[in-house]
Amino acid sequence: MSVALAGQAPVTFEIKSASLPVVALLLKSPDLGQLETELEARFGDIPDFFDHDPLVIDLSPLQAEHAEAAIDFGALNTLLRARRLSPMAVCGGSAGQMAAAAEAGLAATPEPVLPRRRAPETTAPEREPAEPAQAAPQPTPVAAHQELPSALVIDRPVRSGQQIYARGRDLVVLAMVNPGAEVIADGHIHVYAPLRGRAIAGARGDTSARIFALDMQPELISIAGVYRTSETPLAPEVWRR
Repeated sequence: MSVALAGQAPVTFEIKSASLPVVALLLKSPDLGQLETELEARFGDIPDFFDHDPLVIDLSPLQAEHAEAAIDFGALNTLLRARRLSPMAVCGGSAGQMAAAAEAGLAATPEPVLPRRRAPETTAPEREPAEPAQAAPQPTPVAAHQELPSALVIDRPVRSGQQIYARGRDLVVLAMVNPGAEVIADGHIHVYAPLRGRAIAGARGDTSARIFALDMQPELISIAGVYRTSETPLAPEVWRR
């Protein structure tokens, strides 16, 4: 019989602690039907927004009113995997919820530390003049513009073959748009990184739409149907600017 010597490192494996980037889903309702509806509303236009990201399901928001709620973790698993998320652990639940999660193959983990929001900065009120010499003329009231939907913000690289469409609003991309990728918006497109794929602004005919990028190297750009490909180079003051 062979005996492993004390202190001898195994040849076939090594175990170390690791820190992995994970996504945390704060579950605020046990209603999975409502969750599916809201996920579709948020990510329906960008089905490949996630890339099989590891996910921790945080049940702590449920504990105030739904601590005893039964959760179908099998159905929740299926729902999240359909959105290209990979549930791996659960935290913050009641004893019964954590036991049900374990039966579904989900590990228990400490609650993730979420980034704190900054408190809004306060400014001292401006002093009003004691006795204004002359009353300022009142501006003519102007009709308020219709409030536009908030911009769709993408904070990860857009990969080759991926298409993102901001329907009825602007699109803001905080990472690179790779060659072969396509970003589309009915309004403006802002890319705070190199733009090396295709960008289509004013997709529904808005001729005032614009495309902005920190490094303009597109395969194709289009505004309200007027397009230019890489075969027709951009002006030197625009290319790579």
